[in-house]
Amino acid sequence: MELLGYSPQDARDKLLAGEIDAALMVLASESPVVQQLLADDRIELESFPNTDAYAALYPFLNKVMVPAGVGDLTKPHPSSNITLLAPKASLVVRSDTHSAIQYLLLNTTRQVHSVSSIFRRAGEFPAAEAMEVPLSDEAAQFYKAGRPFLQNYLPFWMAALVGKLLVLLIPIIGVIYPLLRFVPTIYGWSMRRKTSRFHEELRFLEEELEAGPAALDAASALTRLDRIEQQANHLRLPTAYASMQYILRHHIALVRERVMVQRDKSASSVVFLPRK
Repeated sequence: MELLGYSPQDARDKLLAGEIDAALMVLASESPVVQQLLADDRIELESFPNTDAYAALYPFLNKVMVPAGVGDLTKPHPSSNITLLAPKASLVVRSDTHSAIQYLLLNTTRQVHSVSSIFRRAGEFPAAEAMEVPLSDEAAQFYKAGRPFLQNYLPFWMAALVGKLLVLLIPIIGVIYPLLRFVPTIYGWSMRRKTSRFHEELRFLEEELEAGPAALDAASALTRLDRIEQQANHLRLPTAYASMQYILRHHIALVRERVMVQRDKSASSVVFLPRK
């Protein structure tokens, strides 16, 4: 047997002219060369031997069947079903290929090759089959959910730009949003902190009042109250927190009233002895 290397077109011409006895071709079923040879009565299509074994041993091969009469139904030609081997075609890109380009390639491949043929059903190709090269994350997402949502409504360049912005903004928003939820709480705490220290001083004065007249210097207490009131009057609080300032003033007034009552009681309890 003498093996010769010809292009598919040259092999077809020589086979039809009888210059060669057989031709082995790797072509799509839609190829004009294949269609012409299938329709010619002088050409017989031979089954490939051991197709099941080859398909089991080599994942990049598929067993396919050429139905009887697919070349010419009236004769029919071929006269019986023929089994062949079909190598799988892989779309391979560099690992640093931009994700937008990968989606564009996959979408174009689906548009061009998703139609039905003798050996495949509509939508069967392209398929998510990783053989020697791993499936990229973009391809896995494409086969799972289709092309990115934005590309359905925006031009390609704009969808790619917005997609980049979302990749940057989503983590930022994920960090900022929880912080924003605590901002009102922190702000409210800082406003309450401005008045809480004065309430603490007033509480100490009330504890001295509870201890009795001996533990309280009324003059000193009134001086402290004047100082607290003066500082409270100079507080600058937002309108939403103005009520805190009024509550503080009311607290000061109550403590002042108690101090003055305590002072008056102490003064009335003093006994003056008449001179002899």
